Amino acid sequence: MSLTMALLLASAGQPPAEAEPPPPPAPLPGRRRPGVPQQVLDEPVSQSNPGALRAPPPEAFPTDQVPVPDRWRLVESLGLVKERWFDPYHQNTYKGDRPLCLPTREEQARRAAAGQRPCATPRWLGLKEHDWFFSVNAVSDTVIEPRTFPIPVGVQTTNRPGSNDVFGKNGSLLLSQTFILGASLTKGSTAFMPPHVEYRVSLAFNMNYADVSERRILNVKPSSPTSRLDGWVGVQEAFVDYHLRDVSARYDFDSVRVGIQPFQLDFRGFLFNDQQLGVRLFGNRGGNRLQYNLLAVWRLEKDTNSGLNDVTQTPRKDWVLHANLYRQDFPVPGFTSQASLTWNANRERGDIEVDKNGFPVRPALIGTLRARNYDVFYLGYNGDGHFGRLNLTASVYGAFGWDRGSIFTGRSAQIRSYFLAAEPSWDVNWIRLRASILYASGDGKPFDNKEGGFDAIFENPIFAGADTSYWIRQSIPFAGGGRAVSLNGRNGILNSLRSSKEQGQSNFNNPGTVLLGAGADFDILPTLRLSANLNHLWFADTAVLQALRNEGSIPRDIGWDLSAAAIWRPKFTQNLVLRASAAVLQPGPGFRDLFANSDRDKRYVSVLLNAIVAY
Repeated sequence: MSLTMALLLASAGQPPAEAEPPPPPAPLPGRRRPGVPQQVLDEPVSQSNPGALRAPPPEAFPTDQVPVPDRWRLVESLGLVKERWFDPYHQNTYKGDRPLCLPTREEQARRAAAGQRPCATPRWLGLKEHDWFFSVNAVSDTVIEPRTFPIPVGVQTTNRPGSNDVFGKNGSLLLSQTFILGASLTKGSTAFMPPHVEYRVSLAFNMNYADVSERRILNVKPSSPTSRLDGWVGVQEAFVDYHLRDVSARYDFDSVRVGIQPFQLDFRGFLFNDQQLGVRLFGNRGGNRLQYNLLAVWRLEKDTNSGLNDVTQTPRKDWVLHANLYRQDFPVPGFTSQASLTWNANRERGDIEVDKNGFPVRPALIGTLRARNYDVFYLGYNGDGHFGRLNLTASVYGAFGWDRGSIFTGRSAQIRSYFLAAEPSWDVNWIRLRASILYASGDGKPFDNKEGGFDAIFENPIFAGADTSYWIRQSIPFAGGGRAVSLNGRNGILNSLRSSKEQGQSNFNNPGTVLLGAGADFDILPTLRLSANLNHLWFADTAVLQALRNEGSIPRDIGWDLSAAAIWRPKFTQNLVLRASAAVLQPGPGFRDLFANSDRDKRYVSVLLNAIVAY
């Protein structure tokens, strides 16, 4: 139809005729168009196997079991792996790689006829169901640690007659050997779901040797030698973990754990990181994006020289109640946020506790020399993850409460202190560059009714070089102003002026801590990592130190802490880890004011050799 004719028909009110649609293309041979029902079906396929035996009917098999090969032991049945009980690198029943089994006598006979290894659960375990996993672990931890730190001369006597120094020779040596044996029995396919129930026990056997240059350092008796050999067996784990319920198809769950178990209240162990007696209710929601913990801890006494749990003594009158909530991917994907509330209730005012070396630990021999009751609440936020390429770990705590007996006034005092720490890092290929920032407030007015120094419950921080750092690894005795009291605790970073981190009470009349540091990790090989850290430390406020030492002015500068470490894993796993580190403390004006020493000891050093063998 021409354009002119179409216009004429449109002006006359008649629509133009539509063009005829083209015919559909012919289908290709052997193909059909999508959406078109198939009319002709293919010929049925039949298979014949003359002479073959017919499969037995289902009725021929036992109804209580099906002869399907054990999927965990299939590789052994094929001859690909041969299990050896002492081999931790391959599939092994004794490290929980495959479950214990409960076959019938008929199944045992079938396995024997097929030349397969019998599989049975020991009768004394009393197990009557499948999917029970048994795991045994053993760890050898060897420490060789020569070091120097300010060692005061004994009050009654000295190991060097004729000397009149306040401080003796600084050298000391520590040797420690710990064997950890543990076993667990777990039910459930734990690769994709929480265990139904778990029973775990771990014992630690420690032998330690210490040698110092002065008397009354290792033992309160002046007649005791300057060396000591000691041993202890501690119960580090003994708990039952019971799965209460699943609340979603993604195995979001609620569980409860009762007994001696590990507790770590934040990502880096700033507030409380210990293995203690307690109850923990925990679980998750939203496909594990939301996690919660509710726990109550009744603190056990510790062995003085090994730091292990002492279950032969009555637990302390010191309780910790804690609640936290984790949110993954908040505020950005890849970052986890945690909000927490912790209550430390201490009721040891009337207690007198002397450690096994004869030194009083409760009350601490500082200030009024009286033990105290206190209630302190820690409100905290912790975060760990990354913002793009920037890795970040951060912690903020505020401590609020009441001390029933200040070490300076003996009166009740309010606790108002705070703490913050952050460790950003940046990865450049095989190098990680780190920065460390920490501020723990100090008490600026020790004789008022307010305590402003921050102290933790039981710190064990993985921060600023951790135990390779001199200040974190070593404990400095606070000579002159407190007997058997340390300026800081071993494996701790806070200047808390406590008698003992393990057996003493928290002290909020302290000078506080400030740290600025930088470090780097170098992954030279898949099996070798080198690390270096440089930290500068200060007291937040020296008013408490001035009151205890009766000095008018003490500088805040503690000094520079330089450390380097090498970690070698020759088997590419954690089964064999060799570590060597060295640290040097260059004292600042504040440290030199507290610990004046001869020119021969201008610096303090610490060397750590550590070998860990795990099964």
